[in-house]
Amino acid sequence: MNNFEHIRPYHDTEVNTILKELRDHPMIKALLHFAFPEKSEAQIHEILDNCHSIRDFQTQVIYYAVTNVLDRSCEGFSTSGFDKLDANTPYLFISNHRDIILDTSLLNVALFENNLLMTASAIGDNLVQKPFLLALSKLNRSFLILREQSLRKMLESSKTVSNYIKQLLLHGHRSVWIAQREGRTKDGNDLTQQGVLKMLALASDEKDLMTYFRKLKIVPVSMSYEYDPTDVLKMPELMAKHYDQEYIKTSNEDFNSILKGALGKKKRIHIAAGEVFDKNLDIIAESGESANGQLQLLADEIDKQIHCNYKLWPPNYIAYDLLNESNRFKNEYTEKELRQFERRLERRVDKDHKAAMNNFLAMYANPVNNYLKHNE
Repeated sequence: MNNFEHIRPYHDTEVNTILKELRDHPMIKALLHFAFPEKSEAQIHEILDNCHSIRDFQTQVIYYAVTNVLDRSCEGFSTSGFDKLDANTPYLFISNHRDIILDTSLLNVALFENNLLMTASAIGDNLVQKPFLLALSKLNRSFLILREQSLRKMLESSKTVSNYIKQLLLHGHRSVWIAQREGRTKDGNDLTQQGVLKMLALASDEKDLMTYFRKLKIVPVSMSYEYDPTDVLKMPELMAKHYDQEYIKTSNEDFNSILKGALGKKKRIHIAAGEVFDKNLDIIAESGESANGQLQLLADEIDKQIHCNYKLWPPNYIAYDLLNESNRFKNEYTEKELRQFERRLERRVDKDHKAAMNNFLAMYANPVNNYLKHNE
C-alpha cells in the first residue's frame, strides 16, 4: 500500500487522533453542530472520541449531517435498484456527477440504509485545496485524483489510481465510486468519458479487457435532482463554452458550489442503481472491435443504464417543452409546476438573452433527450 500514500484516505488507526486535532476547527465545529443541533459540545466530543474508524465517523457523524441536509433542503429522497445488490460484494459504482459532495454522500446513505458496503470515492485534488476539506474528505474514505500535471506525471498518477481501485475492489473488500467523467456535468448531458475507462483498464493483467471489467463488477448509478441548487453557478462556464471561450474558475468557486449544493433547495432526489455488468460484457468482447472500440461500447452501455434509470422530474419535462416550443410532455407536469419553473428561469436568466435561456433550459432538458435516445 506504500505506493498509495499520497492519494489514500486515512487508515482507521489514524481516525481518532485526526478527529481530536480537527474538532475545534471552525468549519468542522460548524459541521458537527449542524449534524447534532441539540447536543452540547461535550456530547459531540464524546461521539468523536468513540469514532475509531472511517465507518464509525461515517455512520455516527456524517450520516446525521447528510440526513439533516435532506430534511432542510429536500422534499423527498428515494432510491431504487439497491435491493438487487449483494451485501457482501464490492462494486464499482460509476455514476453521473452533478454535485461535488452530495453525490457520494447520498450514495453512501443509500448503501448504508440497504446494508451494503459503502464506498471509497474518487475526488479531484483541486476540490480539496483547503486543509480542512482535505482532512474531511480523507475521513470520508475519499482518495485523490491528481489534476494539473504534466502528461508523463498524469500517466503515472493514472496508473497509481487504477491500481488503487483494483486493490480496493479485488483485495480490500471495498466498493468504489467514480464519476463517469472528469468534473461535474454542467449541461445535464451525462456521457461517460472513454478516458475514465482507459484509466481503470491500466491495472488490468488480463488478455481480454472485458474479463477484467467483469471482475470489477460495474454498477451504473443515476443521480437525479429535481432542482439543481447550483444551476445558476454553472451558467458562466456553460456560456463560455457556448462562445468557445476559455473558462477560468474564481478562487472560491468550488467551495461556494459545495455550500450551495448542500444547503440549496433541491425538491426531490432519486438515486437509481443499475444492473451489474455481466452478459453485456460478453457481447462487447465478441464484437470484434479494437480495445478502443470496446471501451467506447462499454461507455455506451454505461450511458444507456444511466439515461434509462434517470428519474425524470417535472422541471425536466417543462424545460424540454419550453426549449422545443412544444407541449409534448404537458401531462407530466401541472400548471403550478410550470409557473414555478418559469419563475426560477426569470430569476436566473435574462429573458432577452436567447443563448443563456437555451443553455439553462438544456441543462434540465438533456436528461429527457438522453432517455428518448434509448426509448423511441
